Amino acid sequence: MADGGALPGLQRIAGLVRSVRTPEFEGITFHEITSKSALNKVPAASHVPFRWTVNPYRGCSHACTYCLSGYAPISMADGSTIPLARVRPGDHVLGTRLEGRSRRLVRTQVLDHWRTSKPAFRVELDGGTSIVASGDHRFLTADGWKHVAPGGDDEPERPHLTTRDHLMGLRRSVVGAAVRPGDALAVSYVRAMDVELPMFDLTTGTGDFIAHGVVSHNCFARNTHTYLDLDAGDDFDRQVIVKVNVADVLRREVSRRTWAREHVAMGTNTDPYQRAEGRYRLMPGIIEALAGSGTPFSILTKGTLLRRDLPLLRRAAEDVPVGIGVSLALLDETLHRSVEPGTPTPKARLDLIRAVRAAGLPCTVLLAPILPGLTDSEKQLSALVAAVADAGATGISHIPLHLRPGAREWYLGWLEATRPDLLPLYQRLYHGGSYSHQRYRDWLRARVEPHLRRHRLRADDEPADEPADGTLDDRRRPLHGKRWGPRLTPEPAPAEPGQEALF
Repeated sequence: MADGGALPGLQRIAGLVRSVRTPEFEGITFHEITSKSALNKVPAASHVPFRWTVNPYRGCSHACTYCLSGYAPISMADGSTIPLARVRPGDHVLGTRLEGRSRRLVRTQVLDHWRTSKPAFRVELDGGTSIVASGDHRFLTADGWKHVAPGGDDEPERPHLTTRDHLMGLRRSVVGAAVRPGDALAVSYVRAMDVELPMFDLTTGTGDFIAHGVVSHNCFARNTHTYLDLDAGDDFDRQVIVKVNVADVLRREVSRRTWAREHVAMGTNTDPYQRAEGRYRLMPGIIEALAGSGTPFSILTKGTLLRRDLPLLRRAAEDVPVGIGVSLALLDETLHRSVEPGTPTPKARLDLIRAVRAAGLPCTVLLAPILPGLTDSEKQLSALVAAVADAGATGISHIPLHLRPGAREWYLGWLEATRPDLLPLYQRLYHGGSYSHQRYRDWLRARVEPHLRRHRLRADDEPADEPADGTLDDRRRPLHGKRWGPRLTPEPAPAEPGQEALF
């Protein structure tokens, strides 16, 4: 049935056909659109081994806790961050003041806070930060204040962001620290989202504030999930955009003479075999379009619905290279119900791995996201790798949890309610940004690799040799009790793949 209660502004999405709800997907609204493009080009700044993706869905009916996002993070005067929507008049935040030739952080008071609605733009930075703002919003760049987008046809020309700009940001949330540009703050792209979204505004004593770690003032939208042009909290789980014509559009794109038949990766943003695929059946047409054009492809999923298409995938593998990946982060059923409600159980995913292998297809397993203090013990990882090996996996890679701004607030809120004893650990591991500390990543790799060798499974990185005497080096000793203070600055982590429509 048509949904009269859809989010305000969704009617303005380009190509919107209708918004529907169905009894079998209680609480979820599907917004069916006709898309102009199917292939999406990954920005050059993303350190991933592929350049193209196809995403038939935006949003996810799996409802994973760690996929959620809150409001744009605002740097408070006490060094903490809170979502923009929770800031109130009278609060003290970090602003800036020009002192000589340097602009430095100062304590300033919030004088007003309100909400409005405006057409939204996405600003993607080379370091992986994704910001949603109105076109009128201004950021401080190395060349001065600039609007997100140029003015309208009947408006005077104004400075606006381009890919040559570097935003000014903070390295330390300390009053008196200077704000500077950085490579991670270079603008990767600015794109109109073709939707009107709620925006939040602050008035401060300095006329600016720090959001997403950069200097800004004027309106900000609620921080959205990187892969969905909507609120990334409940909306990411409950407002799913469906590209109903994606297979037809893809078929036209891959038949062009200019298409070089490069590898296409699916499941890198939203899961193509989420529950909604059972209703819309978009993947068979996508698989046929890619295989029919001679385009190699891979699929990463946690959805057992992939079993439906195994005969089709097996036929496709006779014509083009086909890679299948299944993500599985834990075996604990209780923890699974808490952090991944709505997703197939660990047992169901192990059965999926067996089914893929029985169909004669290779199956790599992505152990992700590994949750520090929750799923990274020697016993847990040993059992997980053993179970995956027993299911017949042909390879394993692993990724620790990422906590992007917004998702950070949601996940840490869940952690505070369920395991408050782990909050100090997360504050140490993630104090420098969205990625866990480099020492933790090294430690985790060293802990996982011996289990891979034991089961003769290959990994993404060639493991280092174990000590000849069989002893464990420091990287494999438990780190949860170590004191990792702010003096340890994590190395910049590679940007996660964003999306840029080419056609």
